[in-house]
This record gives sequence, structure tokens and C-alpha cells, in this order.
Amino acid sequence: RLVFISGGITHASFGGIGLGLFAGISPILSAAVFSVLSAFGVEWLSRRKDMREDSAIAVFWTLGMALGIMFSFLSPSFAPDLSAYLFGNILTINQTDLWMLGILALLLTGFFYLFIRPIVYIAFDREFARSQKIPVEIFEYVLMMFIALTIVACLRMVGIVLVISLLTIPQVTANIFTHSFKRMALLSIMTGYSGCLGGLYLSYHYNIPSGASIIFVSILIYLVCKGISWSIIRWRRQ
Repeated sequence: RLVFISGGITHASFGGIGLGLFAGISPILSAAVFSVLSAFGVEWLSRRKDMREDSAIAVFWTLGMALGIMFSFLSPSFAPDLSAYLFGNILTINQTDLWMLGILALLLTGFFYLFIRPIVYIAFDREFARSQKIPVEIFEYVLMMFIALTIVACLRMVGIVLVISLLTIPQVTANIFTHSFKRMALLSIMTGYSGCLGGLYLSYHYNIPSGASIIFVSILIYLVCKGISWSIIRWRRQ
């Protein structure tokens, strides 16, 4: 579910970027607002009985890309760094982006520290969470908002095309070694951080786009971990 939602919100954010270029405001700010509204729209439409969740995601996915392309072409000024939003460029990250990443990381850390139990209940069994008087809908809207803001915060680094991989590969890698929600969260942070550092080193050393190098290193880490896990399982069977 996270993969489809992340992909839909990621591509929908391009509509906010195009709107920002057309209106002459910060594309990141407009992308953040557009992404959050798209996330809320997906959550609201998916709750309706006459529309499936994947259909709701497809609606906002295609709408965001269409609006982004239209507003980009209608923009009165030239957009020289538009490709950076699609494929990522570490050189376009400024101090404001770093502050946004830092504040978002603190908010996420605090939110998960305070509400880890309700989040786990909702993730595995919504009906049980409702029986415990947990406001499931509010938590789901808040989590969708954090997903949207995380996507926007990573746009300049890895780009729209590859940001979905940054939100899924570390978690898949962590899932190789554990099925515990807490341990998986910690391991995914460690593997994601390692992938970013390794990718940025390759990007600097070989002068290649940062987004592609980060995802490449992240996949290499996954393959190495998968190989280690497979070797351990085979050794235990002997």
C-alpha cells in the first residue's frame, strides 16, 4: 500500500512544482501544499464505497503530472532547474531545504515516539484499533501528511522519478533481518542513511546525478543483505 500511495503522491507533487513556477513562488512550498492536499484527497476518495484506493491514487497521479507539465509550459519565466526536480541534484539544495528536513525529522521522531503503539495497531488491524477507541481516521490523515512532506523534502536530492525508491528500499532491506516494527524502523533508518552517504560519495567522485547514485547504492546494500541472509539460511540447513 505504501508503494502505491508514495508513487501517487510523488508524481502528484509535480503539479505543485509547475504551479509554483507559473505563480512565481517557491516550487518546494507549492509542491508541499499540493502534495498534502493530494494525500488527503487520496485518503478521502479511498474511503468512498464507489471508488477503490488504487483508482483514487491513479486520479491524483495523472492529474498532478498533467498540471505540472501544463503550468511548466505556461510559466512566463524559464525554469533552468526543472530537471533537478525530476532526477535530483544535490547542488540545488539550499539552507532552507536543510532546515525543512531537520524540522520534519524532529516532528516525525517525536510523533512516532509518542504514538508508536496506536500506529502499530492501525498498521496491522484497523478494527482492533477502533475497538480501543483510537481515532484511526485522524492518525491516517496525519500519517498521509507526513508521507507527503517527506516526499517533498527529498525531491531536490533524489527527484520525483526516484524518490519512491528511497521510501521503500530501506524498509525492504530491514525486513530481511526482522519482522518487528520498531527494529525495522531503526534498521531502515540505518540502511537509508548508509545508502545516502554512499550515493553522495559516488555522485561527488564520479560527477553523476545524486539521485541515481543514492538509489544504486541502496539497491546494492539490499542485494548484499539478501545474499548474507540467504547464506545464513543455507548454512543453518546444513
